[in-house]
Amino acid sequence: MGKWPVECNSSMPMWGKTSEPVFKPLVAEPAAIAPAERGQTPATPARATAFIGKTTRVRGEIYSEEELYLDGEVEGSLEVRHLLTIGPNGKVKATVKAKELVVRGSIHGDVEASDRISIMNGASIVGDVKTAGIVIEDGAYFKGGIDILRPEAAKKSELAAKSAEGHIASTAARAAAQ
Repeated sequence: MGKWPVECNSSMPMWGKTSEPVFKPLVAEPAAIAPAERGQTPATPARATAFIGKTTRVRGEIYSEEELYLDGEVEGSLEVRHLLTIGPNGKVKATVKAKELVVRGSIHGDVEASDRISIMNGASIVGDVKTAGIVIEDGAYFKGGIDILRPEAAKKSELAAKSAEGHIASTAARAAAQ
């Protein structure tokens, strides 16, 4: 009889086994994403975000200062200061406010995003939308009105609010000095 093939004598693990530990942490590691790649939104969050799973149901108000990936059900109001992603199992019956919104599930309610809203293939929004930019992919469903905000107008209103706060603070400081 012949010798065993060279592949059988190598130190490679058998049947796809590796020396990696079986336990993997639940916390996602941040991934470096170039701003140009940001337009291509992944199906799941690419970096550490708050996460609401598909078996979770929430009634009430949700407010987040960090990015949020929602794959469960929410009824009430939802405000996120950064990127909000509604996953493919996500069902939202709420007023939604975010800086940027990516919808892969469904939203029933009014939506406001200061930067952009992306409604992906298979997703739906029923309600009025207010945003600076909108992307509606083929196969997405949208029913409602669209109010396109001018990015300059949004920045001007933010600057006006900040200058008004500064004016009030300086007036108060002068009054206290007298």
